Amino acid sequence: MRRRDLILLGGAAMTWPLAARAQQQTMPVIGLLDTRSPDAIRERLRAYRQGLKDNGYVEGDNVTIVYRWAENQFDRLPELAAELVRRQVAVIATAGENVAPVAKAATTTIPIVFIASQDPVKLGLVASLARPGGNVTGVNFFSTELVAKRLEHLRALVPGAARVALLGNPTNPATTDSTVREAESAARALGPQIHVLNASTGPEINAAFATIVRERHDALIVSSDPFFSSRRVQLINLTVRHAIPAAFANREFVEIGGLMSYGTSILDAWRQAGAYAGRILKGVKPADLPVVQSSKFELVINAETARMLGLTVPDKLLVAADEVIE
Repeated sequence: MRRRDLILLGGAAMTWPLAARAQQQTMPVIGLLDTRSPDAIRERLRAYRQGLKDNGYVEGDNVTIVYRWAENQFDRLPELAAELVRRQVAVIATAGENVAPVAKAATTTIPIVFIASQDPVKLGLVASLARPGGNVTGVNFFSTELVAKRLEHLRALVPGAARVALLGNPTNPATTDSTVREAESAARALGPQIHVLNASTGPEINAAFATIVRERHDALIVSSDPFFSSRRVQLINLTVRHAIPAAFANREFVEIGGLMSYGTSILDAWRQAGAYAGRILKGVKPADLPVVQSSKFELVINAETARMLGLTVPDKLLVAADEVIE
């Protein structure tokens, strides 16, 4: 090989890593901050990536996502948020009422896209739904507002339910308190007594179910909460073991054996959040993106679980259900 060829090859070899580094430097980075672990929200992450893709961004191709998982240790959130700020990510993505305020406290400049079941104005995240202002916007999905309908569907499945336990997470008071208020208000019209039980750890969930069994509750409502979502296998195993009819806020519980769920499509909410992140990467300011209010609701019933519990699903629920799992 001639010396000139060697020089050309050497120059090309030097160019490749420089080009790769330049591409990495220009590729935008999204920082995703969550209280759970990746296994707990695998399907939600798929929906989020779809929202990004709908806006022209594919993870690993033209956008990078760095993940910070608190593993249900809420006290880690401030430091994890600070890490994302120090890294100067282009967007911070959050889910849950406990997470977005931490991210907002960490930065006033980096755009934040939240997913929250509570009113983001009352949470102090945005000035208004139509005009968020500042660096924060996102998706508001309904959950506590649907507790009355959830209780109504549960009573239709379990007509004799007079004592209904409600499981809430005391570390998420905004959601738990609203859920309790809505459930107690609905119960006054529908008839059953509501008994509130709290749990924020795996052992506390076991203790709550021991109370449910000991006090002979007829049914259970589980509050919408990221922690309960991450512990859904434990929750479903306990409801099956003790034959407790239970209502949940989203379909992920029913798909693994829960009796029924009624609520906003959580996967659609994550897809919408991914779409907003994509629009921000294209240059749209968060202040110019109104908070999305999810309007896609779904009733999902597990017919096999109903039969196991000796329950007959009324025709009106079969007709109303978006999906019946056999």
